[in-house]
Amino acid sequence: MAISTTDPSAVSALKEQHRATWADGDYPAVAQHIADVPPAAILDAIDVDGKDLLDVATGSGNLALAAAREGARASGLDLVEELLAVARARADADGLSIPFTQGDAEALPYADDSFDVVTSIFGVQFAPRAEVIASELRRVCRPDGHIALVNWTKDGLIGRLFQVMGRYMPAPPAFVTPPARWGDEAFLRELFAGDDVTITRRTNPFVFPSVEAYMTFFEENYGPTKRAKAKLQAEGRWDDLRADLRALYTELNVATDGSLHIDAEFFLVVISQER
Repeated sequence: MAISTTDPSAVSALKEQHRATWADGDYPAVAQHIADVPPAAILDAIDVDGKDLLDVATGSGNLALAAAREGARASGLDLVEELLAVARARADADGLSIPFTQGDAEALPYADDSFDVVTSIFGVQFAPRAEVIASELRRVCRPDGHIALVNWTKDGLIGRLFQVMGRYMPAPPAFVTPPARWGDEAFLRELFAGDDVTITRRTNPFVFPSVEAYMTFFEENYGPTKRAKAKLQAEGRWDDLRADLRALYTELNVATDGSLHIDAEFFLVVISQER
């Protein structure tokens, strides 16, 4: 798959928009709801003890901290300094020495073949250009190493959330890989063609007292939803989107007691380097 090219200023502008979006709200609060199952999926699949591990788009550090507790020499990188400050504080509180670096997943500030394991949980899925990301992940991973990704599937809760929001929000630039592509098995196998790619389906539970409580939590804390609300309220269209989102959450809710329990599907993708 060829590396896409476009106007560097357009890419930089989009990344700044992404940085501001993920800094908005309280993403560390959201990350608490994905702190257990996704990291455990990776750590059950790959032995990280004694390994050099890089967690790309680490956010508030869920995987990096979990890997360090398992004996990895863990590092983390993220575009958003505000999230890294939370990750550093968490590491300090746990007595863990983890270097957290502010940087771009499309231009990783590490030498070739630096890590035994390279991971990302719901992170690189939201970067602009999949081909650039895949090239960088492979570059910094040692030839006998592993890349492990956790991506929301295109037909699960989060994939469908972005489909619904996409009907109301402006289309992204043409050079952007939609996040849903990372939740498509055929696309992933093409993206990492030539490597040994294993893909399994898992679910992460979201449990809240009610559908309304879930909706309010994401509207206040999840950057993409918070920003969509601000834009659409100004246009008089927020109530329409909110009704569509309520219908989606109600459809997927398996709780029968008035609470909310949605099992959000994700892919665990393990790529063994073949080079």
